[in-house]
Amino acid sequence: MTVRHFLQFKDFSRAEFEYLFARARVIKDKFKAYETHQSLFDRTLVMIFEKASTRTRLSFEAGMQQLGGSAIYLNTRDSQLGRGEPVEDSAEVISRMSDLVMIRTFEQSIIERFAAHSRVPVINGLTNEYHPCQILADIFTFIERRGAIEGKTVAWVGDANNMCNTWLQAAETLDFMVHVSSPPGYGPNPELNKITDNPHVRLFADPMEACRGAHLVSTDVWTSMGYEAENEARMKAFADWRVDGEMMKIAAADAVFMHCLPAHRGEEVTPEVIDGPQSVVWDEAENRMHAQKALMEYLLLGRV
Repeated sequence: MTVRHFLQFKDFSRAEFEYLFARARVIKDKFKAYETHQSLFDRTLVMIFEKASTRTRLSFEAGMQQLGGSAIYLNTRDSQLGRGEPVEDSAEVISRMSDLVMIRTFEQSIIERFAAHSRVPVINGLTNEYHPCQILADIFTFIERRGAIEGKTVAWVGDANNMCNTWLQAAETLDFMVHVSSPPGYGPNPELNKITDNPHVRLFADPMEACRGAHLVSTDVWTSMGYEAENEARMKAFADWRVDGEMMKIAAADAVFMHCLPAHRGEEVTPEVIDGPQSVVWDEAENRMHAQKALMEYLLLGRV
């Protein structure tokens, strides 16, 4: 089987995502029924973290163990990657001792270089540019709650960061619309995203208008990891881009709210929204594990 990687959302086709969503449903149902599902028995996942995370580590480590395999945690500070060993050399060695590698790092170029020299599938656990596993889980959560996302509208309010970049890729692949509203200077990067004449994206200066009629409203922290030096400036710039009850009221009547977490209540979202009846953030967080189990299984076994 040809080695496949999941480095950006656009790496997979629509048909492949439809399979993954259906497979994640099967795997989750088995988990809820306490039914053993060990399709990756005796396989090894190596998790490489340059950026710390609660949900990424837990969802991959617990997920791999539930699939019958084992997961090994590596922090770049405690490995040769943090002591100047070339990424390419690390990839050659690590991929000879494992079946699957997940990397959570800064620049996308790091994971691209690693994958180019890896004998096994590589998964993007997050980079500055993209967060494909989170959007995989988010869309799976939407399908669970509201059905197919095709033709629907997602409103992204706030920093046009790695999450926003990935939503835009997903919209093209799965045929839905994304409304993006960001403060001046924090909008989508035209080098990473096709914005002009793109039928799947609309830009809004007013976040309220971006939310009007949306079926899913999502946001993220105002200051992502690695941008802490900009925190004070961002707090001022993003003051009007807080998702609140008024924004949710003008969204579709059955709209859901999502946040990849951790959340800062009172900053990017009000407590009434994230803790309210339209919020699905806890299902969304759990679904990281189920969606990623389907992803890991697919990368190693193909369709089963």
